[in-house]
Amino acid sequence: MSIDGYIATKNDELDFLSLVEEEGEDYGYAAFTKTVDTVIMGRKTYEKVLSFGIAFPHAGKECYVITKSLREDDGSVHFYRGNLPWLISDLKSKQGKNIFIDGGAETVHALLNDKLIDEMIISIIPVLLGNGIKLFKDERPEQKLKLVSSKAFNRGLVQLHYICQ
Repeated sequence: MSIDGYIATKNDELDFLSLVEEEGEDYGYAAFTKTVDTVIMGRKTYEKVLSFGIAFPHAGKECYVITKSLREDDGSVHFYRGNLPWLISDLKSKQGKNIFIDGGAETVHALLNDKLIDEMIISIIPVLLGNGIKLFKDERPEQKLKLVSSKAFNRGLVQLHYICQ
């Protein structure tokens, strides 16, 4: 997110992410995704990822796209219209690795409202966007966090890892 808390511009653009691009630097993403076997994302995030014209980055993992529309599953991509707390509870009751919430703001907001996020790793991009889509929407319960680690990178990105209490 930007320093002022936005994950996209008001036109859903992500160009500001290129400010921290550095050849050979993935900011721990490859190592992190090895700890994950399930991904949850909102429909808008899913469609944005598909619009990049690249291979789906979560291929090989179970992926649940949170949507209000009835859609057919596509391999390991499941379009989920049900109760989000039930889905999280069901996934956590099964053997497996971590569950990764890969956006967007609506999904994060719903999960925070029900205190269903255990950890957060937030990468902060050194830019003030001024407006756009906030990662953390207003009107959610207060939640205490414990800082596990922080790391600064050469291009100015700062990564914060929190445990939700």
